[in-house]
Amino acid sequence: MFASFPKDFNGVHIHFVGIKGTGMVALVEILTAQGAIISGSDVSERFYTDEILEKLNIKPLEFSKSNITDDIQLVVYSSAYSKSSNPDLIEAENKKIPMMLYSEALGLISQKSFSCGVCGVHGKTSTTGLVGTLLKHLDLPAQVLAGSIISSFDNSCTMTSPLISNDLSNNRQKYFVAETCEYQRHFMAFYPKKIILTSVESDHQDYYPTYDDILSAFVDYICKLPKNGQLIYCADDNGAVEAAKKALEKRPDIILIPYGQKASGDYKVTFKSIKDGKHYFYIDSLGECAIVVPGNHNILNATAAIALTIELLKEDKKNLEDYTNSIKKALLNFKGGKRRSEILGFRKNSYGQNIIFIDDYGHHPTAIKTTLSGFREFYKNHMIIVDFMSHTYTRTEALLEDFASCFDSADKVIINKIYGSARENFNNSKVSGELLAEITKKYHKDVVYAAEFEDAVAIAKKYLSEDNTKNYPEGYIFVTMGAGDNWKVGTMLLENLK
Repeated sequence: MFASFPKDFNGVHIHFVGIKGTGMVALVEILTAQGAIISGSDVSERFYTDEILEKLNIKPLEFSKSNITDDIQLVVYSSAYSKSSNPDLIEAENKKIPMMLYSEALGLISQKSFSCGVCGVHGKTSTTGLVGTLLKHLDLPAQVLAGSIISSFDNSCTMTSPLISNDLSNNRQKYFVAETCEYQRHFMAFYPKKIILTSVESDHQDYYPTYDDILSAFVDYICKLPKNGQLIYCADDNGAVEAAKKALEKRPDIILIPYGQKASGDYKVTFKSIKDGKHYFYIDSLGECAIVVPGNHNILNATAAIALTIELLKEDKKNLEDYTNSIKKALLNFKGGKRRSEILGFRKNSYGQNIIFIDDYGHHPTAIKTTLSGFREFYKNHMIIVDFMSHTYTRTEALLEDFASCFDSADKVIINKIYGSARENFNNSKVSGELLAEITKKYHKDVVYAAEFEDAVAIAKKYLSEDNTKNYPEGYIFVTMGAGDNWKVGTMLLENLK
């Protein structure tokens, strides 16, 4: 039985409960590459992560006690499933097979390398994807794990540099960068040498009822840094600034590295122009750079990724001047991640106007507001239609007015019913998608409620069929937003408008 991970995974049978989760799939990729035998179980519904599992020749099983065979040596499970109710976990406990949460498994992996955690209420997936995109093009032995499929990771959740892939036996210090999650303090299992902190504000109200609760979690995570560990934090985010200040009061040895417009030093950023599909910006330590994903928030994410990359180059005793051009070129390779401003496809209406279909995971008012604002700036002269599905009743109730007032950059808003979490009891909830739509009308002139996806498709199709060449000569942007499954509205429309 393992008290921790074995030194050698070759031939070790590990069973994953909730294997279709993005973090779980990323862990599967890493352990498969190290020779582990992987099995897993999940719900029968198809997810985008099924594509990765198919490439690895892994077929997920439906939950059942029969999945737990005697040759399984370790069970890794998602926090979405309980040891008291999931049949796989109940059987594993009966057979006394060691079990650990995904976050605990990730923490054990982080102990084996020089590890860096990327955290924050918003932007951590994109920032991690950007870090991996940069490190992929540099001669550092690095591995990166993101919470989504990243196109520049060859449509995978992980990036492993050739220096690791080709020589696992070398004695060079290996760098591991991972997206780390604040929910239920999961990131406390991670062992960071450096941390990127993108943002802190009230979220996950079922676990953090107040802002101070979630703030204290981030401060405690920062304090896990070793002596003279680095915190790379966004100077433009009030919560991140407050967390950095409170952490420094507890740990004066922590080195604070700010980035953003309000920062001073190497990573002060200046937003510049949008031209030819590129968003240009200037960083004091690197000069002019550009990205091809929209929004000032993504420039901040890119700056955070640049800051960590440069600090790792320093850690490896490299000369930055030798890598400046490589970093700038690598930035242009980042096209986003699955469900992160992901372009699903293109169509034309009967008037010849272009329609761009986008899906985005934005499920917090701040993220929605900044993402839509980025679309408004990047896609000029387009009508923006957003279909939004709020995720969890507790978050919707706690931030109801914030949700209602965050769609000002959209021309038309369609609100779906709320996508509840399995962890909450919503039978007595005071909020609904219909209520959210009604309150949103106080802030926006064109809002409609569509409980079912078929209704949303019909409404959107009507909007997209109109002739708006005079007011919106470039056409339409249709974006589905939320952490639920309303991405199906976009795919149904794409099929419908063939």
